[in-house]
Amino acid sequence: MSERLRILVTGFGPFPGAPYNPTQPLVARLTRLRRPALSDVELSSHIFPVTYNAVDRELPLALRKHRPHALLMFGLASRTPYLRIETRARNAVTMLWPDAAQTHARKGSIADGADAQRFGPHTAKLLRAAKNTGLDARASRDAGSYLCNYLSWRAIESVRGDNGPRVAAFIHIPPLARSGAARRKGSPRISLEELVDAGEAMLLEMVRLARRAS
Repeated sequence: MSERLRILVTGFGPFPGAPYNPTQPLVARLTRLRRPALSDVELSSHIFPVTYNAVDRELPLALRKHRPHALLMFGLASRTPYLRIETRARNAVTMLWPDAAQTHARKGSIADGADAQRFGPHTAKLLRAAKNTGLDARASRDAGSYLCNYLSWRAIESVRGDNGPRVAAFIHIPPLARSGAARRKGSPRISLEELVDAGEAMLLEMVRLARRAS
């Protein structure tokens, strides 16, 4: 491709029950990477407030500003101890839990009468890349019914549009060990360094996927 490849990496801010969201430092670390494979890649980032209105407002703005060829999104799954590579977005919104603005969804679906939307077969390659770093990573068919699933839905819609990214992926990360040190023996939680290694592997795979799709 003649133009510079552009990758947008996103995370979320804090939300009820999670005053610290580790996707923020992860996104910051990934977009500061300097690797030969990224020498001709423009990395940009965006952190979404955990509200439905913010996703609807800021995703189109971020896509217009950065014009990414690929969109790599991260969210926190506070009750999952492993990395989850989401394969689809469900047509579901929880009406039980409010977003960070204390707004409750008014209905339990995103689009009337629509089926789940799939990211595509490339998620298997991201899964392989993450597993090759030694982390426990698994494919997931259920992105939940909160903001991570909602952003996934809107992102897949953008891929299917005329001027959106060619490929998108959503990764749920587990809670991290509190310190920045390496994981202690027997600890169920991964460190930020381990997560950055897996994130880098998936980012490099997204670069390869975007090149093929462009």
